[in-house]
Amino acid sequence: MATDQNADIKKIDTTIKEKPAFIEELWDSKTEKWNRARFLVLFTSLLAIGLSIFHIYTAGFGTLSSWQQRSIHVVWALLLIFLIFPFKKGKKFGWIDVLFVLVTLGETWFILFQGEAIQSRQGNPNTTDLVVGTIFIALVLEATRRTNGFLMACIGAFFIAYIFLGPYFPAALAHPGVRYGKMIDQMFNGTLGIFSAPIYISSTVLILFVIFGSFLMRSGGGQFFTNFAFGALGHRSGGPALSAVGASAMVATITGNGAANAAITGSFTIPLMKKLGYSKRFAAAVEAVASQGGQIMPPIMGASVFIMAETTGIPYITIALYALIPAVIYFLIAGFIVYYHARKLRLEGIPKEQLPDPKLVILRQGYLFLPIILIIYLMIDGFSPMKAGFYGIIAAIILSWIRKMTRMKLLDILASLENGAKSALTVISACATAGIIVGAVSLTGLGLSFSRFMIDVAGGQLFVLLVLLAIASIILGMGMPTVSAYVILAVLGVPALVEMDVNLVAAHMFVFYFGVMSGLTPPVAITAYTTAGIAGSNPSSTALYAIRIALGGFFIPFVFVYNPELLLQGEDPTGILLTLITAGISCVLFAGSVEGYWFGDLTLVKRIVLFASAVALIMPGMIGDLAGIILLILAFLWQRQSKVNKNIPHEISG
Repeated sequence: MATDQNADIKKIDTTIKEKPAFIEELWDSKTEKWNRARFLVLFTSLLAIGLSIFHIYTAGFGTLSSWQQRSIHVVWALLLIFLIFPFKKGKKFGWIDVLFVLVTLGETWFILFQGEAIQSRQGNPNTTDLVVGTIFIALVLEATRRTNGFLMACIGAFFIAYIFLGPYFPAALAHPGVRYGKMIDQMFNGTLGIFSAPIYISSTVLILFVIFGSFLMRSGGGQFFTNFAFGALGHRSGGPALSAVGASAMVATITGNGAANAAITGSFTIPLMKKLGYSKRFAAAVEAVASQGGQIMPPIMGASVFIMAETTGIPYITIALYALIPAVIYFLIAGFIVYYHARKLRLEGIPKEQLPDPKLVILRQGYLFLPIILIIYLMIDGFSPMKAGFYGIIAAIILSWIRKMTRMKLLDILASLENGAKSALTVISACATAGIIVGAVSLTGLGLSFSRFMIDVAGGQLFVLLVLLAIASIILGMGMPTVSAYVILAVLGVPALVEMDVNLVAAHMFVFYFGVMSGLTPPVAITAYTTAGIAGSNPSSTALYAIRIALGGFFIPFVFVYNPELLLQGEDPTGILLTLITAGISCVLFAGSVEGYWFGDLTLVKRIVLFASAVALIMPGMIGDLAGIILLILAFLWQRQSKVNKNIPHEISG
């Protein structure tokens, strides 16, 4: 590598830089004159800090009654959304935002001081409930539009309309219709609508883990992951891209948001890859794949998994364990594709002397990982995720005081509280609208009728049904959080899969995976478009290339539906072990077939043989394994002979 290029690498700052919190901006400009704008920022900051403190307190010392906890959680978030997200994107806080804030304050007063009366009228709402409930639903949909986009708000509005327009739908989806009062009772007065399972998870577990992630990032946990990834992988062929995959995956499992993570880590991984010879498109695509995939990587996964745990009745830590192998396969495939790409282009890694020493990183910063270990241990030991998250936050603060460079001061703690609450707003509004959908499905009986409808459309063929649900998950996930797409398909699509004897965990994971992958698929590939903006590449081209690198993520869900041993679903340990071994080999072959490189460049026919071997190895049954091994040996001997004939001294080495 050229000396001047090395000099450039030494100057690259890989420090993760978060956007300052409002409270920090006010502190930095404390000498400026106070005006209405500054007072509004202060009010918003204190409101966000208060929301985080409320949830930390209730996690540690006991929650309120179900309806109170959830309603306060939602209305508090609505107030913050209308203060932070303007009516028109890109505009300043205006008079229409003031109107929404005032209306939300009125709703807040009603919920705080009439909460018990509202609950006592469940099943028989009065006129006031109808008015307040109608306004509340409208506020939820407007907040969803501001935070998640027009599509998600329209879906929520559609399900509200479906409640009343059931008689006009096709026979397979028709229902008699529901009275307006019963709809309000379902959506607002009880815990079967807006305040149903998605908001239950959001108000008890999800927001706590988002706050925990904010504290962990502020204490230097994200920097630890980044330094370790670059130190361990940066010197290898394709090292910068491999490091980006590793760092982004680890940081994304904290943030739980692909696009947000891409903006954080992509700001330094993408320029670094470009400097070392990777194309703009490739650099942006790698970062997008790694950031989006963080949602499927345990131990702290995306919001959908918490809802999955509540829906299935399976403890969160158990679901995280089930999800581990498919997640590892996803990143192995992406990592090998990156590695093979670097070998094709003869790109070398970064010299070790220019990288952090991974051993020193662990010795000096490893304590920052202890809060995550504590959370895992507590959940294994039987603590609830909420209580484990509470102790994790406390541990993150205390452990940050070990060294001066990571020590959190009062301003850092306040900023973490504020950023945690603000980071949760998008998901809270999505969960509230998801609650509308859940309530509508329950009220109309759509779940059962839609399941039968999907099975009929698929002609009773499981593979066709899987393809239909995969397409639906991707479409629903376009432009909205994964949690939204997951909840909709969990109540509408999963029952159809279960009815066709698909394993329960596999059915839920299937729609979850495709909801995650929607962040990479055009025309609304949010994460890919975010990284394309950083790299200066064409957004659509970047998204398509990201799909190529992440192809394993579209392939794996079909595999674990037919082969649930990948999700550790099975009673035969030997069978599970064999599945894991063949899956690992399949990753290498699948990546080689996609990238066109395996012990040297591959012809089209060799790529097809390698792909067939990868597919055969991952399919259930000994026949598939035997066929995969035969094809693997054939491909290896063929490729080796080609190298001998062409006299190419080109071997794969770490």
